[in-house]
Amino acid sequence: MNPAYEKLQRCYESFRQKIDFKPEIALILGSGLGDYAEGIQVEATLDYHEIQGFPVSTVWGHKGRFVFGYVKEVPVVIMQGRVHYYEGYAMEDVVLPVRLMGLMGAKVLFLTNASGGINYDYKAGDFMLIKGQISSFVPSPLIGPNLDELGVRFPDMSEIYKKDLQEIIRSTARTLEIPLQEGTYIQFTGPAYESPEEIKMARVLGADAVGMSTACEAVAANHMGMQICGISCVTNLACGITDAPLTHEEVKETADRVAPLFKKLVTESIINIYKGMQK
Repeated sequence: MNPAYEKLQRCYESFRQKIDFKPEIALILGSGLGDYAEGIQVEATLDYHEIQGFPVSTVWGHKGRFVFGYVKEVPVVIMQGRVHYYEGYAMEDVVLPVRLMGLMGAKVLFLTNASGGINYDYKAGDFMLIKGQISSFVPSPLIGPNLDELGVRFPDMSEIYKKDLQEIIRSTARTLEIPLQEGTYIQFTGPAYESPEEIKMARVLGADAVGMSTACEAVAANHMGMQICGISCVTNLACGITDAPLTHEEVKETADRVAPLFKKLVTESIINIYKGMQK
């Protein structure tokens, strides 16, 4: 058996020994957005260090645990704190949490993150519906022997972010009267913020927002057949768009400021996505 799959199975068995819950939707909370999980009907929590062999997030502001519960009537699993490639983990460990949530039973992966705005029309505090992504600047999580138990060797990536889920989020934002940008997300490795020249390059490539996560997770989830959607919170303007230096504190401050709108949009989107799953 593939060592990566063996490790995933050990994590799954560790989860099963502690938690009896089957989620329908998996939600990953980005920097500054972790408090969302406190507002749901919590049934159980599981710290990452309680799962055998599970990578532990080291980033300030990331709590590092799974929260299981209900958003209204929707059974969800929420990651409070993701694992980043820049923390020194192998890419197969970075995406292990996503694969684990898929094995738990989650059919939809709802990705969120804090990003830097590349598009000149964006401003700090905007939400961006992720319509597509560029992951060419980080190693693919699919490199190496294929995990045949999860998906095919050469998976199609023509519609990573499902159009029907995009439309549900778009419609939800209209109903709530929450402005929603739409664009392409690009992932760089980090942890350094991008240089002005790298941002210029990203804009030429067609990116609207930049960050240090998410795209690799989407690749792994798509490989195993999960339905994917995502919202990026533009917490700052990327380097070169503004002369101000970039700090993690600024990211968290902006995320905190827009958190009430974010919670409302994510909650209603999850409910509407679940309704669509029942049809």
